[in-house]
Amino acid sequence: MPIRRLPPETVNRIAAGEVVERPASAIKELVDNAIDAGATRIEVEAHGGGLTRILVADDGCGLSAEELPVAIERHATSKLAPDEDGLWDLLRIHTMGFRGEALPSIGSVARLTISSRAKGGNDAFSILVEGGQVGDVAPAAFPGPHGARIEVRDLFYATPARLKFMKSERAEALAITEEIKRLAMANESIGFSLDIDGRRILRLPAEHPGPQGRLARLAAVLGRDFQDNALEIDQTRDGVRLSGFAGLPTYNRGNAAHQYLFVNGRPVRDRLLTGALRAAYADFLARDRHPTAALYVTLDPTEVDVNVHPAKAEVRFRDPALVRGLIVGALRHALAGAGHRASTTVANQALDSIRAQQSPFPGYQPQYQPGPSPAGFSAWREGGWTPPTQRPMDLPGLNEVSARVEPSFGGELAEVVREAYTTVAFEDRPQQDYAPAAPFDPVDFPLGAARAQVHETYIVSQTRDGMVIVDQHAAHERLVYERMKGEMAAGGVARQTLLLPEVVDLDPAEAERVIARSEELASLGLVIESFGPGAVLVRETPALLGKTDAAALIRDIADDLAENGQALALKERLEEVCSTMACHGSVRAGRRLNGAEMNALLREMEATPHSGQCNHGRPTYVELKLSDIEKLFGRR
Repeated sequence: MPIRRLPPETVNRIAAGEVVERPASAIKELVDNAIDAGATRIEVEAHGGGLTRILVADDGCGLSAEELPVAIERHATSKLAPDEDGLWDLLRIHTMGFRGEALPSIGSVARLTISSRAKGGNDAFSILVEGGQVGDVAPAAFPGPHGARIEVRDLFYATPARLKFMKSERAEALAITEEIKRLAMANESIGFSLDIDGRRILRLPAEHPGPQGRLARLAAVLGRDFQDNALEIDQTRDGVRLSGFAGLPTYNRGNAAHQYLFVNGRPVRDRLLTGALRAAYADFLARDRHPTAALYVTLDPTEVDVNVHPAKAEVRFRDPALVRGLIVGALRHALAGAGHRASTTVANQALDSIRAQQSPFPGYQPQYQPGPSPAGFSAWREGGWTPPTQRPMDLPGLNEVSARVEPSFGGELAEVVREAYTTVAFEDRPQQDYAPAAPFDPVDFPLGAARAQVHETYIVSQTRDGMVIVDQHAAHERLVYERMKGEMAAGGVARQTLLLPEVVDLDPAEAERVIARSEELASLGLVIESFGPGAVLVRETPALLGKTDAAALIRDIADDLAENGQALALKERLEEVCSTMACHGSVRAGRRLNGAEMNALLREMEATPHSGQCNHGRPTYVELKLSDIEKLFGRR
């Protein structure tokens, strides 16, 4: 077969398949251009899922009449310039776009109209591109002093086969909304608006640059609950900065859709970053639950390659281990700083559950029903009410203990609580920072003062403005687990020597990676050495694991090193064993606790990081404010 040169129109349509995958992709490219143009306000409209019409308007620097025909040429861009030696550096990318493919790709498969007025110019001009055919530059009306209005009609009309692969209009509209949300979260100083089929979807005013403005933008996009349950992240290591906000472990979701990751202001979907986020929360969430987070990685452009794919949604780091270690370390530091704090949604979920059980159907409002008239009144005489044959105090089971109310604090009991609070729970912290001056009221503690134990499982405590219900087993399980992890980190991991060392065959590259981490693995109780090309000899294993499959463990470690750069398999197995041991060694449900024991548990929870959730990610306590309780009884 002879070799043929493809015509430019066909080349453009082939390239458009990579850049413009769906309407949301086209909108992303156009909004990227508006951001690079210095816009402070970006308006987006879409009709028919973006297939019928798209409009992106901005107040950026705009385009002159001479620049319009050049802008729609392939690989023509204002984002790159040669250096003093005439070299074009693709490693120092400071803009969202740089490939010069978006406008010609869209123009080759749709009807594209660009209207613009350059900053400082008096006249506005427009240009039309239909299926790759370029029209002439002509004067046009333009509403603003400067900026651009880009209208796309009949997307993919020039490539009808592509239309068969589009989803429903609703699905495409949801994809557009999600794309605009990501771009808005990355640029809080820019105002965004989105209308779909004439309906207002988003109105996001510009916020002040910085953490507070970013949190306000995130709250507008993700909801107020995220703002109330987010931890601020701001850590720097070796020139790489991680900032943003991450949700508390008890504020989790059933999928990873609420994880937003940005690199140098660019929304990305990167396995390294999502894996690091999962690893940071692995100690606090069940495997089927996912954290919420909006994380921003900022580093020198030469340390990250954004030219991996035309869509620019994938990146490649020069030092992935550094980035991953920063994310895991920063998130765990922030989670530890949260102490015993649990998300505010825990109480809301409990209240919603109570209301759902009270209401036979949604919207039901119970009406007040007066109780029966007491004996001696007309209702009784007329047969409307029959008095009980037994006195209330004689009813079976009424006198049995269902809760044990503790006496008020004072005297010896107060001293016991004070001693537990200052010497047990906070033995490694300055006493003057935590010990309240006498006289004191334990209800002022964050988790309050224990008042009762219900069903020998739940501790009910009173705070200054509400009440707290604690699951004693889940809470103590977390306390024991954190203590065991601390002891393991301080004293190392006990080892057991194999009677017969085991040889594990691996790929030579895998074996080399595993042997390179032999010192790190030895600190975790796994002693290995090289046994020729492609083989690893296992001499000792962690005693905590008991009888274990050393070959399977080594292969899992090799897979982790290949994918994440760290031996997570061994760490996760050790932590899983510690979690199981903590579960069996903690205070069980059904055990009666006295007042001092209950208060000592509360005080230790306040002093222990991550005590707001158990080892499986469930909350260890629910706090109800007085206002919440009053709503349940119709007092508010």
